[in-house]
Amino acid sequence: MSLTGPSLFERERDRLSAEITGGFEELLSSSNILNRKLEEVLGMTREYETIAALWEGFHELMRGQRNETLEDRAVGLPGTGSHVVSTNSNSQR
Repeated sequence: MSLTGPSLFERERDRLSAEITGGFEELLSSSNILNRKLEEVLGMTREYETIAALWEGFHELMRGQRNETLEDRAVGLPGTGSHVVSTNSNSQR
């Protein structure tokens, strides 16, 4: 450093160093924001997996009840539209 103050080179170096430092701080801040958003997305994905598992269980339960209902109808309950009065042709005589 000279007695008259910082030279043009030193002032430019300090300005560029400050600009680079500011750029790195902004990059770090943006990276942190991106990481938080990615964590949120991953968390939501896990929540959707839980909800999907609940709906799958509900679907299996309803399908099981539907199959039981269809089996009951196969027996021929009156009022269900599947009741057969007689299938034996000998009983009609």
